[in-house]
Amino acid sequence: MKPIAALLLLAVIWGYNWVVMKTALLYSGPFHFAAMRTFFAALLMFFMLVVLRRPLKITHFLEVSLIGLLQTSGFTGLVVLALVSGGAGKIAVLCYTMPFWVMMLAWPLLGERIRGMQWLVVFLSCAGLFLILEPWHLKGSAVSDMLGIASGFCWAISVILAKKLHKKAPEMDLLSFTSWQMMIGSIPLVLVSLLVHEKPMIWNHYLVGAVFYNVVAANAVAWLLWLYALRNLAAGTAGMVSLLAPVIGVLSAWLMLGEVPSLPEASGMVLIGLSLAVIAHLGMKKHESPDPAIAQE
Repeated sequence: MKPIAALLLLAVIWGYNWVVMKTALLYSGPFHFAAMRTFFAALLMFFMLVVLRRPLKITHFLEVSLIGLLQTSGFTGLVVLALVSGGAGKIAVLCYTMPFWVMMLAWPLLGERIRGMQWLVVFLSCAGLFLILEPWHLKGSAVSDMLGIASGFCWAISVILAKKLHKKAPEMDLLSFTSWQMMIGSIPLVLVSLLVHEKPMIWNHYLVGAVFYNVVAANAVAWLLWLYALRNLAAGTAGMVSLLAPVIGVLSAWLMLGEVPSLPEASGMVLIGLSLAVIAHLGMKKHESPDPAIAQE
């Protein structure tokens, strides 16, 4: 029961964080917020390594660096840029198309062909994206929509690379890997935040709380919950967080921010949710555990 509770808490933390990030951008430029979120989170992760007496040394530095540039620099940077003008709920759903992109990329990069029910995932995801993007008329949110999709695609590439690295170095400590990729990936965001002119930050209680929430809850605490769930749940069950988090994100944005999706957007979100459910079902049917490195809010 405790692992299930941990997983549900994790979904709530990651799902609600879309509202937290969206609101925080009222008081901070996107790159300033992304830099603070990732750099301080990386420092906290290294502190956890010391406290838990996990190895500080990292091997395969080049591979870890590339994953960090994709999963931390690329994913986080694209997400905050998308949230500047895009709805929190819709961006959450577009970002969580990641499992679909992983499945598509696994064919050319890992030699894992699409078979059987996976074609249903392709159909549902493509139809869902089509309805959300509404290409039959131009919208002001088109740029944010594409940034949201790009963030999921960037996340997916990092997952593929992490899977290949895990096969190459199965002994690598996950917390060490996460800490190093996050620190390396935070450096470009810090540099961009120093070089790009953004609106001055308004330091108030909400911004301080949002940074604290992202650094402590959505990163350090979330990673401990994720690792605990992976160790104690049946194969595939932990992957259900990929289904719960965007749902909570959409509901939170609806209740807290008044973001009511249009009928096509809502229909598209439902179709993408169904595709995620099919992916989770296939993973449980094959008794596949999610790769630990795919954790991300």
